[in-house]
Amino acid sequence: MVAQIEKKSDRSGRERLVEQRPLYKATQEQLDALLKRHEMFRNARMGGARAILANYDLTGLNLAGRDLAHADLTGCILRRANLAGANLDCCTLFAADLREANLTGASLVKVDLRGASLRGADLTGANLVSADLRDGSLAERAADGSLKMVVVESDTSPADMQGAKLANANLSQAKLSGVVAQHTDFTDALMRGTKLVRANLRNATLDGAILEGADMSGADVRGASMKGAVLTGAVLMMTEMAGADMAGALTDKPAGKPASALPRPLEQMLKLHAEWVGTAGQGGLALDLSGYDLRHETCLSHACLTRLHAPGVILYGVDLSAAHIQVGNLRGADLRGANLSGCDLRGINLADAQLGNANLSEANLGYLKIDATRLVCSDLSGAKLRYANLSGARLVKADFRGADLSFANLLLADLKEADLTGARLSGTRVKREQMAEVTGFKVLG
Repeated sequence: MVAQIEKKSDRSGRERLVEQRPLYKATQEQLDALLKRHEMFRNARMGGARAILANYDLTGLNLAGRDLAHADLTGCILRRANLAGANLDCCTLFAADLREANLTGASLVKVDLRGASLRGADLTGANLVSADLRDGSLAERAADGSLKMVVVESDTSPADMQGAKLANANLSQAKLSGVVAQHTDFTDALMRGTKLVRANLRNATLDGAILEGADMSGADVRGASMKGAVLTGAVLMMTEMAGADMAGALTDKPAGKPASALPRPLEQMLKLHAEWVGTAGQGGLALDLSGYDLRHETCLSHACLTRLHAPGVILYGVDLSAAHIQVGNLRGADLRGANLSGCDLRGINLADAQLGNANLSEANLGYLKIDATRLVCSDLSGAKLRYANLSGARLVKADFRGADLSFANLLLADLKEADLTGARLSGTRVKREQMAEVTGFKVLG
């Protein structure tokens, strides 16, 4: 097939030579052979060869779970292709067409996606750390020294992410400056240090997104939903935010009473509370942290916080590892990204709390036995535990009614007699045998 060359005007009105480059249609069998040789190349085996698939048409083909790291897919057509779980690290996807492609759980670390179209693609849970998604156009130097633009036989738009799904994707340090991401789903996405300069995020969903240190200078987020998003340290110079829903969002401003408003230094209050617990209330003072914003505190690991009263407290990202918080009241608390590994949380009240991405591995959320007839069970009803790590946790008789456990890790957790009535379990990592004695969940077959 012969390439066609014609003159076209760019956005500034200047005329440039544009080459309509032909595509090479590959069958699944041909693709499998190329991928096999690439995997041999990646494993330094004799007969291997790097996959050079520039300008190939791979529409609808299956590349799920395959190793394509460092492959060249420049200008490749991958519409509706299945790339779920694929390794695309350091891959060149410059000006590629990935519309409606399945990239769920794929690894795209340092991938070159400049000028690529991801319209309608599903990148749920994908790893895009340090990926480059800025504008880009293919160009080659003609014989007379002038530049000619190169396009493939598709109608892709540069840096187009409209309608894409990037829920819980890791976009830390990624370059999205100038990207078009209207109506795009970034729910719970990790976007620390992401470059979003002049990005078009109108009407996008950024609920719960972690945008710490992100550069959103000149970005357009009008009409976007940013409920519960974290914007601490974000650069918002000239950012258009009219009509954006910022309910529950965390910024550099305190979201509750600041630590400076405490009646005593927190370290001193912790000592008094430990004395109160140790003397059954005869000495010391009970600790009340209701509504305080303590996300910068560093003295809570291994602390004695039994019977802590702290509904609505902000403990985002705080290290509470190995703390004792038995029968504590943290209803509606913000514990997203907090480290609660190894904590004794028996009988705790975490109803309606935010625990997305929190580490609760090996934590004890079972019941607390008061006497022969009385038990206090942990209450996590209505809690948001999306992507939380509950591996190896003790959850006996815990109340998870109406909780959101989507994509949470429950492997090796003890769920005996836990109540999961009405709980959301989409993508939850759990073994069938763990659910045998769970209330509100029917094990089929």
